[in-house]
Amino acid sequence: MIPRNNGKPRFADLRQCESVDQSDRRVPINLRQSGPTPVGLLISTRVRKSPYWHLSMEAGCWRATVYNRVYHPRGYVREEDGGAMVEYNALVNHVTLWNVAVERQIQVKGPDAEAFVDYVITRNAKRIKPMHAKYVILCNEAGGVLNDPVLLRVAEDEFWFSLADSDIEWWLRGVNLGLRYDVSIAEIDVAPVQIQGPKSEALMVDLFGDGVREIPYYGLMEGQVNGRDVVVSQTGFTGEKGYEIYLKEATRYAEDLWYGVLEAGERHQLMVTAPAHHRRIAAGILSWGQDLDQEVLPFQCNLGYQVPRRKQADYVGKRALEAARSAMEAGNPPFRNTLVGMVFGGRPVTDYANDFWLIASAQGGDPVGYVTSPWFSPELETNIALGYVPWEMRETGTELRVYLPPEYADRPGEGVPAEVVDVPFRPSVNPNAREVARRKGRDSVD
Repeated sequence: MIPRNNGKPRFADLRQCESVDQSDRRVPINLRQSGPTPVGLLISTRVRKSPYWHLSMEAGCWRATVYNRVYHPRGYVREEDGGAMVEYNALVNHVTLWNVAVERQIQVKGPDAEAFVDYVITRNAKRIKPMHAKYVILCNEAGGVLNDPVLLRVAEDEFWFSLADSDIEWWLRGVNLGLRYDVSIAEIDVAPVQIQGPKSEALMVDLFGDGVREIPYYGLMEGQVNGRDVVVSQTGFTGEKGYEIYLKEATRYAEDLWYGVLEAGERHQLMVTAPAHHRRIAAGILSWGQDLDQEVLPFQCNLGYQVPRRKQADYVGKRALEAARSAMEAGNPPFRNTLVGMVFGGRPVTDYANDFWLIASAQGGDPVGYVTSPWFSPELETNIALGYVPWEMRETGTELRVYLPPEYADRPGEGVPAEVVDVPFRPSVNPNAREVARRKGRDSVD
């Protein structure tokens, strides 16, 4: 699949793959297979260091990316020492601490907070009680997913959007310029960390007392760590038991929270790690910018359940989404490709993919789709992935072929067998809203 010169890619020959139908997109996904292309990450004042950045460096962070215009740690264990799979082992067997301050908190506060939030999310904001949270999506007028944050309602008149990787503050402000709801909209100095893994509850009890055990899934409570005010939620970017701790005045008090968690974690084998994308893939949790973006409809990426049938109030994108659902029910989906889960062969994928690997039919030939999130699952003893294929190839059991880079391919250039499977790949400690809706025989939530 990749033109080579003495075993190395000839970048001048890497043209965009045109056989994958992206005619429904304005900006196609870049499907060139250019590999790792190693470069250094420039650290400068143009991109923000979070309050925990220096603490991540102290903990051994050796690589990072940029997320929400903030540097984001993405690796602590060096590749020669086992890399991300060592961090995965800590997550699924013990407990981990993640620096996720990149989840910027956008506060919407004021007398009209509920009404405004209800207009910019697809779900019913009125059903979110104070000191509870929900996973939500915000869509543009065409129905494309702009962001999929956790939405915290910390008071009757106050919400926090805990953002995925896109600039929603500006969009929220722009929406309200014309609507003029009586709200203030601004980023606040609150920075979360995640505590994830089967021993997370025991660690959190040591920090906050037995009251932590009473927090429901997506529930909130207030507390303190080393005398600093925090909000705690039972949420996380994994299918494991987990929590997030949102530190107020984080720029001043980051060290107090971080070292407090480290001290409490000593008896629980706590490890500071990067977010575990291998586990979130197994849980079917999506990563904005990787598995979806503003040109993807919820119905394309397993988020159709986030588009309620019973929400009477208007919201941004409602007409487009209802039209898309009607078209799908009539057998004419308004898009070419849809997200599926798959298992595939080759050597174990033990790190982030550098490209959107290409997918063909089982017989091979020209690519028709692409992988977005692959990794190896030790529990399932196979490679797993999320990826886009044509609508007519979405059914469970459909056989495919995935073209892997040389480090994972059995025979470079030939591709490996793959098969469409159900998502999630592994059950989660707390089933997500999509799974709950399915169990209740519904296709959406409120």
